[in-house]
Amino acid sequence: MTQIAPTRRPWLRFTWHYIEMIIAMFVGMGVLGVLFAVAGLDLSFERDPELAYLLMAFNMSVGMAVIMRFRRHGWPATLEMCGAMFAPVLPLFPLLWLNVIDGETVMLVAHVAMFPLMLGIMFWRRTEYLGCAA
Repeated sequence: MTQIAPTRRPWLRFTWHYIEMIIAMFVGMGVLGVLFAVAGLDLSFERDPELAYLLMAFNMSVGMAVIMRFRRHGWPATLEMCGAMFAPVLPLFPLLWLNVIDGETVMLVAHVAMFPLMLGIMFWRRTEYLGCAA
């Protein structure tokens, strides 16, 4: 049986934690999105792009916060990571308001941007993420 070198183990944990957070944010987005829709709050990126994105970012943040708190991260790290769900719209909303882009583009670009933002936060605080609870 081949054993993984001890120096690689933390990076495997780091990688798994990144994947786990992505899964958690999509689960949060899906589950809470359905619950809000059933409750009658069905926002559209065509009709209500700002509110639709903010609600979706909130839903992803809930999933993210659950897994991070489960992994024993403190609130500051958890809130930083949740901030990565909201930060991409800061430059996008003005472009939306100026009719340079539409609501669907906001959603697409923000989703693409949040993944490197999350990874950047993880590398910035790599000692925390390399040592997270397994």
